[in-house]
Amino acid sequence: MAGTDPGRAAPRVVSLVPSLTEAVALSLPGVLVGATDWCTHPADLDVVRIGGTKNPDVDAVLRLAPDLVVANEEENREPDLTALRAAGAEVLVTEVRDLPGAFRELERVLRACGARDRPRWLDEAEAAWAEPVPTGRRTSAVVPIWRRPWMVLGRDTFAGDLLDRLGVDNVYARHEDRYPRVPLPDLRAAAPALVVLPDEPYRFTADDGPEAFEGVPCALVDGRMLTWYGPSLARAPRVLGEALRAARR
Repeated sequence: MAGTDPGRAAPRVVSLVPSLTEAVALSLPGVLVGATDWCTHPADLDVVRIGGTKNPDVDAVLRLAPDLVVANEEENREPDLTALRAAGAEVLVTEVRDLPGAFRELERVLRACGARDRPRWLDEAEAAWAEPVPTGRRTSAVVPIWRRPWMVLGRDTFAGDLLDRLGVDNVYARHEDRYPRVPLPDLRAAAPALVVLPDEPYRFTADDGPEAFEGVPCALVDGRMLTWYGPSLARAPRVLGEALRAARR
């Protein structure tokens, strides 16, 4: 646990990003005063809920009189962040496109929230990803994140970087869009060796997703392990690696 600087009062922080909510709550208990409805970790988090990541109640955030609002350029909308700044709130916006960037941004957020040292979980996460993860041979995959319409991971994404480190070559990693919409026939025609189906943002399950890719192995993975950058990173290589190996047997 990091702990705040004992020489100054703990700041009041509102988080608009589930990953950052978990990171701040576990590292600096008592600092968070508000979070989104999607901030599900830690499970016992007791703060004011201020709406969704894409539609936060700006007035509710401001009523909490935060010293800092933490956000992300991908998860949150610029008009909401602009409105918060216009009302006088300090907003820290993170940009996370790969694992090293996630570690840098986590340190930046925690320092801004008053941490005087690094939390143990951050050291554990870096150590976990520094170790080789046994996944077998490299394999090609498509990674849907939505259906109706089908959307997949494209270029320059955090989740894509994690999968690359786990031996998965994203078929759409060089697509011009970061989250391209690709019709199902085209996904099938790409002939991936594997389909990776996370349970968020779309909740793919054994009964909802694999049937669209008959004959192709499907790995149902924990979306939090794949897309959250925070304390879950310490377990992510093991959990994801096991799911990928099981699907490829």
